[in-house]
Amino acid sequence: MRAYLYDNLDTDCRETHEQIPSVPVSAEELAASGVLYWKLKDENFEAQIDKICEDRNYKNRDQITVSKEGLGDLFDAKIKTFFAEHLHEDEEIRAILEGTGYFDIRDKDDRWVRIKVEAGDLIVLPAGIYHRFTLDTNNYLKAMRLFKEDPVWTPLNRPCDENSYRKAYLQAIATN
Repeated sequence: MRAYLYDNLDTDCRETHEQIPSVPVSAEELAASGVLYWKLKDENFEAQIDKICEDRNYKNRDQITVSKEGLGDLFDAKIKTFFAEHLHEDEEIRAILEGTGYFDIRDKDDRWVRIKVEAGDLIVLPAGIYHRFTLDTNNYLKAMRLFKEDPVWTPLNRPCDENSYRKAYLQAIATN
């Protein structure tokens, strides 16, 4: 995982979009925004996932392949939906199995932070955080999605600042 401030240029979202000079964002800074991260080891990947699921009460999982082949005719529409700034009322948990992509989050100062993810990364975005996702120029990512209950993926596009999950999120990070 590598995180840095996003350059906000209006170019292909799949490019790196790293400011020049680069402004890195540490795992501690991400944690202050409620984002959690693990680097999983190949030799005991499943056991590590099972332990995180047990510790965090994740009961369900599935897999998604985000690629032109995996999504077919829905690819362009899905990528556009994933990249629209939104929040969820549940955590968004992704274990990256193959490929690479970017999660962009709004930090405590409402700046875009780009988080590059690759195979072996597990990331948790808290309920109520504004974020978006895109592939990189390889156009391929396979991920395991983890859920506390039945799989739900309902994006609420910004603005939704009056949402109770958004308000709870802002209150939680205000104390960090």
